[in-house]
Amino acid sequence: MKVLVAFASKHGSTKGISEFIGERLRHAGLEVDVLEVDQVQDLGTYDAFVLGSALYMFHWMKEARQFASRNRSILASRPVWLFSSGPVGKETKNAKGQDLLDPTVSGPRELEELKGELHANDHKVFFGAFEGDKLGFFYRQLLKSETMRKAMQDGDFRDWKEIEAWSNGIARSLQATI
Repeated sequence: MKVLVAFASKHGSTKGISEFIGERLRHAGLEVDVLEVDQVQDLGTYDAFVLGSALYMFHWMKEARQFASRNRSILASRPVWLFSSGPVGKETKNAKGQDLLDPTVSGPRELEELKGELHANDHKVFFGAFEGDKLGFFYRQLLKSETMRKAMQDGDFRDWKEIEAWSNGIARSLQATI
């Protein structure tokens, strides 16, 4: 079974998650390509898909949204899983006590549309990594706010065990169809 892990990543955190998912699926005996959404050529050669994007302001990156929209008919005809990476920091709850890994809390805002159009098996939000010194002018200006600095803490907050468990679940699901 051939699987495509396609992603949109601005600073590399989502790319790292995608590569890790690809390795876990390969370890389970699946044939896997891991590509940025802009590099994908022929979706017809794949039996299943994992599609992920970094979250910015509670939305998937434009490239990922366009990829999903442009390819929705083929994506919807095969097994597909979605993931988002974005929340950062050590706190798992926001100021209202809501779970930051709950997609209805952290986004993406277009999740219900994506899940409906693509008939996604699952969507998972993972904590990401953030390096403020890699940001452009606009984001550096945002970080001047105490609230934004608290919300966008520097560091790598990806939970590799959680990502591994989710990836292994995908592998088990796909192996059951072989």
